[in-house]
Amino acid sequence: MNRQNDLAAEGEPEKEFNPGIAARLPRKTAAGGALIRDRSGRILFLEPTYKPTLDIPGGIVEYDESPYEACSREVKEEIGLDLEIGPLLVVDWVPALGPWSDALAFIFDGGILDNTPLTLDPSEARAHHYLTLEAATPHLRPSMTRRLTLAQQALTTGIPTYSDFGRVVS
Repeated sequence: MNRQNDLAAEGEPEKEFNPGIAARLPRKTAAGGALIRDRSGRILFLEPTYKPTLDIPGGIVEYDESPYEACSREVKEEIGLDLEIGPLLVVDWVPALGPWSDALAFIFDGGILDNTPLTLDPSEARAHHYLTLEAATPHLRPSMTRRLTLAQQALTTGIPTYSDFGRVVS
């Protein structure tokens, strides 16, 4: 079944009890990223052109796009590969900070690449590196290190994790 059929099966949206309330509700940002590795388990990191820290391939979810679709689209845009994105590994809530609203970060299994050449989008990334998480940590925000640690654990256990700012909620 496709999305249009699923939406049609939902029926008419419920009426707003207070007209205009839906437009006044808070909005969250969402992002989808791919944990892509090489055969030795090192993670593919990009050096983004727009921020000082390393990142994994992925990006912000656009209007009416799922985090999974955003991950697939961004991977293709950033590294030039149309990868089959695997299952969810982590959903992490990220609190508001400075000008940024709070967000949900989804990390999916991006699989393993075998010496596959990448075509970086020069407006997005200036370089790429396969690094262990330990080697990358000095170039990551602490919350990203925590999030990627959880993603690696989910690869091992097969159980997706929910976290708040990279910390498991018990």
